[in-house]
This record gives sequence, structure tokens and C-alpha cells, in this order.
Amino acid sequence: MSLTLSSAKNIAQVLTQALPYIQKFTGSTMVVKYGGNAMLDESLKQSFARDIVLMKLVGINTIVVHGGGPQIASVLKRLNIESNFIDGLRVTDSQTMDVVEMVLGGLVNKEIVSLLNRNHGKAVGITGKDGKLITAKKLTIKKKGSKLNHEEIDIGQVGEVVSINTEILDVMKDSDFIPVIAPIGTDESGASYNINADAVAGELANVLGAEKLILLTNVAGVQDKQGNVLTGLSVKQVDQLIADKTLQGGMLPKIECALKAVKGGVHSAHIIDGRVEHAVLLEIFTDEGVGTLITKNGLDKN
Repeated sequence: MSLTLSSAKNIAQVLTQALPYIQKFTGSTMVVKYGGNAMLDESLKQSFARDIVLMKLVGINTIVVHGGGPQIASVLKRLNIESNFIDGLRVTDSQTMDVVEMVLGGLVNKEIVSLLNRNHGKAVGITGKDGKLITAKKLTIKKKGSKLNHEEIDIGQVGEVVSINTEILDVMKDSDFIPVIAPIGTDESGASYNINADAVAGELANVLGAEKLILLTNVAGVQDKQGNVLTGLSVKQVDQLIADKTLQGGMLPKIECALKAVKGGVHSAHIIDGRVEHAVLLEIFTDEGVGTLITKNGLDKN
């Protein structure tokens, strides 16, 4: 299809606006957490894949960490395995953990790899178990309302990150490969753990000294009590929003992950609307963006 002169000018304008950002971020590392609607809608899947491949093409070391909660739930239902949640975390017994590994490390991971490769990328799927990437430990949850500090709730093989070994990622960084990481880790004894994908992405961003941590969500971004999207926030402002309970519920874990990353040295964290086509590129390479930007002082757009 031939372009009209007007369409061609629009494309040229977009490329011109993107150029300074491309120049600024070439050679940097960005960690993208992929989940929500962007993983389920076909057009969003394609736009996400093109975004990631283009980022790699212009010299950004791009690392994808993915979730897969709905896919895990679907398989558990088909197998008649009941799902229970405590504080938003799936109780993961050994049977459920087998399904988690099969779905996250197999089905979902390889689907994303295939998606990126079909869009002319060179993606490689790994879990945190490969190359001893993620060492984990059992996540402990204190019993609410308990006066005894030692009273805990056992939620099975749900873990948290102890350490990251970047050796396998360093090898990929020096090539054209795009790592696609399933958030599964192991402890020193070899036991497997299901880890929150946001948390894994945040820890990776910290350890790698990433320029950006980008978390895709199913909302427009961080919102105030009136529902207005807050586009640029400092660490101090976010702390205040948590203190006055403007931020709570399902958004809180993402916010805390983003805060921890920025406090740990990541230049900026972005909570963006994954329901928007090409959300990642729009956030990185345009002046407007499509979500909430969190930086140490809240003044720097990028």
C-alpha cells in the first residue's frame, strides 16, 4: 500500500521525535515485565513483539520477564486442581508447582519466544533455574493479627529472590539474543519456587544496573483518589501516596517493586498501560508516554 504524503510526513515526524531517545538509550539495559492484557490480546501481542525487537535493533539490551497467572489458572482448572490464594499469592503445593513449571517454563515462555522470533527477533527462553540465574528461598507470610512473631502461614513453593547470577545474561548481552525469563528459581537444595514476576524484573533491573524497569499493567497507570493518572512522580511523592493510602490494593506490590528498583539505582521505573498498542515504544521514545514514570527526584522525563 502506497503512503500518502500526509502519512509519510507523520511517520517522519514520529521518527524525528524518537531519534534523541534512541541516541540516548543505545547501549543501555532495560528490563520489561510482560503480562496482563498485552499477553492475551492478539494485536497487543504483535505490537509488543515489534516493540521489543525494535529496541534490540537500535542497540538497547532488552530483557523480558513474563508472568502467566491466567494461563496457570486455566491448566489447573482443566486438571481439576483447586487454586487457593492468601494475600493475593497462589498457594503452591508440589502438584501445583509442577503445573507452574510446565506452564511458565514451557507453554508461555516458548510462546513468547516464538512470537518474538516470528517478528524477526532472536529470542531465547530461559527460567531462573538455567545457569543458576535465580537463587530463591521460601517466602514467609506472617499470620495477620498474630501477637507472636513466629506465627507464619505456609503457602508452599512460593519464593522470593535471594540472589541473581548474571553470567548467562552477560553472554546474551554480547550477542543479538533477547532473553525471555520465566520467574522460577531454586534454592541450594534444588527445590523449585514460583516467584512474582514483578519482583524478579525489579531484582534483575537492580543487579544489571538497568536504565529502566518497565512494568506492563491493565490500568492507565498510577492514579490519585479522583482517578487521574499521575504521570511523573518522585520517590518521596510515591512514599506519601502510600502513607495516605491513595495507593493500595493490587497496585501496591507493583509500586513497591518500582520504588525498590529506583532506590536501588535503576534510573527510572515505568508502570504503563499494556492495553495500548506499542505501549513500550510510546513510553520510551515519545515525549508523552503512556503511564506513570517514577524517578528519584521526579524531575527527569526519561
